[in-house]
Amino acid sequence: MAEDKKYYMTEEGLQKLEEELEYLKTTRRQEVVERIKTARDFGDLSENSEYDTAKDDQAFVEGRISRLKISAILVIIEDDGNNDEVSLGKSVTFKELPDGEDEVYTIVGSAESDPLEGKISNDSPMAQSLLGRKVGDRASVSTPGGDMEVEIIRIQ
Repeated sequence: MAEDKKYYMTEEGLQKLEEELEYLKTTRRQEVVERIKTARDFGDLSENSEYDTAKDDQAFVEGRISRLKISAILVIIEDDGNNDEVSLGKSVTFKELPDGEDEVYTIVGSAESDPLEGKISNDSPMAQSLLGRKVGDRASVSTPGGDMEVEIIRIQ
């Protein structure tokens, strides 16, 4: 039997998903149902673009609800308070060598990664290069712009 893939997520990420799920199940689902009812009142459904659009929205909302339901394969990243080494859920500050600026990234599960917000997936090449390292360690980090040498300055 194939092993299920584990999806890692921080407490903050889980809370956002739970909030989105609640919104979709209550507010958004009801809005779509009302749009379908209104579109049906327009008459002939075979040429009713409002009805088609509302049904497409309903399929999207229901699909998203299904994907957001918290399952047994979700592993919550708990902060163990140990900032000695880079691990899931930790923010790592590093300096590009020899004279680059400090950069800060938080390593999160792929479901909540957002590089523009400084959150990188634990599956990314950059995170893979940093995981398990300690303050003062140097690492070769893969980026879309090529490899760079970095020194870890802080873990929190």
